[in-house]
Amino acid sequence: MNKPWRRVEVHGDSMRPALQPGDRLLVVRWPRLRPGHLVALARPDRVVVKRVQAVDHGMVTVAGDNAEASTDSRHFGPVPRAHVLGRAVYRYAPTGRAGRLH
Repeated sequence: MNKPWRRVEVHGDSMRPALQPGDRLLVVRWPRLRPGHLVALARPDRVVVKRVQAVDHGMVTVAGDNAEASTDSRHFGPVPRAHVLGRAVYRYAPTGRAGRLH
């Protein structure tokens, strides 16, 4: 049985300033996604964290907060809801930045 949560690490600058490289996040399965939620996506070569822009007919449009440094739905289009691993709800490291994500 798969766990209802997973841990991911942020790499790159695409989510600055909300998330920094090296931030470690707790991601949980989430039944309803809404614009503004931070989500982890399964991409062919890696897991990425992006912000939900829209959810429509089982497809999710995502974008990085730092558009100049982000590869997101502007490049690869909306992704199937099934590719969303979950919603990032908590930053557990580094300790000085730990806390709930809104």
